[in-house]
Amino acid sequence: MNVGMLWFDNDPKVDLAAKISAATAYYKAKYGQQPNLCFVHPSMLPENAPPPHGMEVRSNRMILPNHLWIGIQEAA
Repeated sequence: MNVGMLWFDNDPKVDLAAKISAATAYYKAKYGQQPNLCFVHPSMLPENAPPPHGMEVRSNRMILPNHLWIGIQEAA
């Protein structure tokens, strides 16, 4: 993914799946496409939590905590 949308959410009461869901809904409304890839800081990944439906979640230390980099995975 070279192009995506950066989403910030630092609410400690909201779990990662809900944050991704909100970012996904906004992305779809704004760009008209369903995102399928989300990068987060490794500290945000919960233990043994299933990824949101239809979304691949990857960790990357380049992403700041409380930020999501969301977009569409390019075909290889």
